[in-house]
Amino acid sequence: MKRLLVLFCCLFAAFEVGAAASTVESKSEQQRLQEAGDLYFAYKHDDALESYIALSKETANRQAFLNAAFIAMEQNNPKQAVDIMTAAYQFYPQDRETIEMAAEAYLADGQYQSAEKLLSLLPEDPARAGFFHINLARAQIGLGEKKLAKYNLKMAARAGTHPALANYLLGLLYEEEKNYKKAAAVFQKAAEYDHQFIEARQHYAAMLEKLGNYNESYRQYRMIYSSEKHIQKVNQALSRLKPRLSRPEKEITGGKEILKHTFVKPVIPPENTASKQIKIGIGMRSNGRPSIRSTVHFIPSHDFKITDPQTGKAIASGKAKESWVAVLQNGKTHLLSPSNTKIPFKKSILITPSSKTQGEGHTIIVKNVMSGAGMTWASVDDKEYRGQLQITHNTNLNTLIPINIVHIEEYLQGVISSEMPTQFPMDALRAQAVLARTYALKHLGKHKYYGYDLCDTQNCQVYGGVSSESERANAAVESTMGEILLYENKPIESVFSANCGGITQSAKEAGWSDTPYLNPVSDYKDFDFSQLQPYHFKELLQYPHDAYSRYDKNVSLAAFRWTRVIDEEELSQIIKRQKKDIGRITALIPLRRGKSGYVSRLLVKGTKGSITLNKENVIRNNLSLGMLRSSYFIVEPNYQDRQLKFFVFYGGGWGHGVGFDQTGAAGRAAAGENYKDILSHYFPLAEFYSPAAEESANNPY
Repeated sequence: MKRLLVLFCCLFAAFEVGAAASTVESKSEQQRLQEAGDLYFAYKHDDALESYIALSKETANRQAFLNAAFIAMEQNNPKQAVDIMTAAYQFYPQDRETIEMAAEAYLADGQYQSAEKLLSLLPEDPARAGFFHINLARAQIGLGEKKLAKYNLKMAARAGTHPALANYLLGLLYEEEKNYKKAAAVFQKAAEYDHQFIEARQHYAAMLEKLGNYNESYRQYRMIYSSEKHIQKVNQALSRLKPRLSRPEKEITGGKEILKHTFVKPVIPPENTASKQIKIGIGMRSNGRPSIRSTVHFIPSHDFKITDPQTGKAIASGKAKESWVAVLQNGKTHLLSPSNTKIPFKKSILITPSSKTQGEGHTIIVKNVMSGAGMTWASVDDKEYRGQLQITHNTNLNTLIPINIVHIEEYLQGVISSEMPTQFPMDALRAQAVLARTYALKHLGKHKYYGYDLCDTQNCQVYGGVSSESERANAAVESTMGEILLYENKPIESVFSANCGGITQSAKEAGWSDTPYLNPVSDYKDFDFSQLQPYHFKELLQYPHDAYSRYDKNVSLAAFRWTRVIDEEELSQIIKRQKKDIGRITALIPLRRGKSGYVSRLLVKGTKGSITLNKENVIRNNLSLGMLRSSYFIVEPNYQDRQLKFFVFYGGGWGHGVGFDQTGAAGRAAAGENYKDILSHYFPLAEFYSPAAEESANNPY
């Protein structure tokens, strides 16, 4: 360490230090910082780096040092970052951010002893303790001091800044020692804190198998398989474990069965609010397209008739609570009645129950419907729906497509509870109801090629029917009946994500079309984005900051701040399978990062070539098992014995981050904002439309 300091004293002796000892920056320095930052956000990273280095040499500006080192690290040049931060340390030996950035540069460069020495100089700070202990443990692992590393990872897990990462790294040490019981316990904690942390779940499943808990190991592997079907280890484990199960597979993997119908009240819109029927494809794949199924088993709550929707001709009728099945066999379709009578039909059938009791609605139970396609929580359950059920034979796909035909307000009741925790404050639920209604109207006919308007997955809006309804969500729909957001007298693109991570990004930055009302808005309470510099992303993502989207009641904090670890070997296989073989991965370099922090272009370098990932969804789907929660992250390589072993992602938010932030809305509602003010914050250019304030003739339904 001392030798390095002497060396860089010589290298930077020619600095024009001027007011270097002062922490007060002159106006010209502020201007130059701004100009260098503008270069970075114009995606001219090399020019920005040169500008920051020049400013640091001439003035020893602290922020210039930090920005230069941050960019050097992003460009996979830790040696340059070490040079920069060693010089910075001469001027700011007591500054925490300087010491931390220098230590991380040393870690990335494999200089573990220097990193450990620097970290030992930091004063105690409870708010930053978690990450401090993680970095200290990383240095100690590099030095072979595994016992000390375990101690620090335990301390990090208790501190709570990054509990998933701390427990995951601790699990790796226990696994290396063959202490499978302790390894399983901490991997479980990592997976429970962040259910999207598939790498932790995979290790947890492996430890359970070694401990002989085959049923639970199988269940965990099935959860992984639901979101990522191409992992060889997972497929091999499922085949290996299936003969060892002590209970039926369906019982182990779950699946809710509905035994009786729910009493529902029909939704009656006010006189000045017209209601529209829409068609929802149910049990769809993650891309919104039909899944393959040869049977649709349904049970109406009331007497019903079955007709041909094309001609209106009656095909059959049935009694309340009878169990019927539509069957596709050898390219032909028929109905199977409770008495096993086969009733052939051609292209489509429409099941219409009817209730003769005033104030009592009807429902239809559909057996074995896929939910959460592509997610770790995916399952096959019974679902219950209002309205009518249409079953269509798609000859091109050779499948039956179940379609729920329902009034839009009743549809929304099945959406709100699926898309947002119903324990959220009522004004957050009301805001979500307005947006869900707006989205449905904007996107009617999105999947008309397959015979339905919208699907029931995240490709449109998650819809669970009556099975997902709740009193609070239904009340939110009813209290906002007919209300939508408009821009130039048309429903807006009312997109939303679970959590923006502190600031939303523009539609343009996400790789979509430039939309005037989809621009960044901040949810931070303690950060001024007008002073944003690139290195701030490290600070924002690695340490907790106060924000409305940091709301933590009835929602995991992993949606606001998350970590993921992906092995180099695993990542190279993902890239090979989904893109092309570029050999061993050597670097992940963000090429474009917007002012909201989201990465929209990233270079993946390998020993046999490189590829560029464009757009946030492409980046999220190609850098981990399953997918990353968002593209708002910084990524750091981790080496062992000079060999790249894995990458650590420090990320924020869940989803694309454009438009409405559901968790931020909850935080704002809890702080006293009403739903109209919340919507105005996220869509400041949109116009709020309420049928209660307009004549029905002007209703845009």
